[in-house]
Amino acid sequence: MHSDIYIERNGHRTWLKWHRARRRGSDPVFTGRRILEGMAAGASVEVDLVVHADKGMAVLHDLTLERETTGAGLVRETSAEVLRSLNLRGNDGAPLPDKVMLLEDLAALLARDGSHPDALLQLDYKEDAGALDPETIASFTTALAPVGQNFILSSGDAEAVDLLSANLPDLNIGYDPCHGDALARLSATGDFAGFVAEAVAASPRADLIYLAYPAVLEAEARGFDLIAAFHAAGRRIDAYTIQRADDGGVAVAERLLALKVDQITTDDPEGLGAALARETETA
Repeated sequence: MHSDIYIERNGHRTWLKWHRARRRGSDPVFTGRRILEGMAAGASVEVDLVVHADKGMAVLHDLTLERETTGAGLVRETSAEVLRSLNLRGNDGAPLPDKVMLLEDLAALLARDGSHPDALLQLDYKEDAGALDPETIASFTTALAPVGQNFILSSGDAEAVDLLSANLPDLNIGYDPCHGDALARLSATGDFAGFVAEAVAASPRADLIYLAYPAVLEAEARGFDLIAAFHAAGRRIDAYTIQRADDGGVAVAERLLALKVDQITTDDPEGLGAALARETETA
């Protein structure tokens, strides 16, 4: 078993998602080599998408360029040509040899190299439906049409997911109901059953629901099993994000495994997987 890909406990398999395409905590984000490595190995990998000036999408998290790339300014105001000329930055801010990718570049890589049948690449759209127009939607559709079965589209905006996926029947769908003030309201009301019902209704085609792990653990402490409730509604659960494979991160992961979470998002799948595998062996 590859411990940086999944963990099995008590007959339940939990995938370790490579957040921002990181396999190790020291990895830079969004490099093509790590994405291809994960997809070849059968991993669950995640990247982010934002809209650029030429009505397509860039594989970046921020709406501005400075932190992640050698560029400056808004992604929305930057052309595809300029974006492709930029280098990614490492965790220390130093430029890397790796270039910024656009969505069509990423899709072409997977079409060229193929993917393990178990691999899944999450495209987490970081904007909302207001940032989309027919040309951007058409560009998204064209890029993913040949390889949609290898991807899952997610967002905190269910309308955006509907618009982008409308002409991609093979594309897997996810939804994150934890955006905005949703978690503050949930904590205040304690209406966990209502939260589940609203999430399922908001994105009825979503197979995978993304939940901030503190919400899962708070619900458990207050006597409600969010994961079981979503399972009862036919949805799988990804809990995000465990940043480090230290004692605190491992303790959180153990609680999530006990609740039979389907996937854990982490910045260090290799470190967390190794630590959890050791716990399994000593249990």
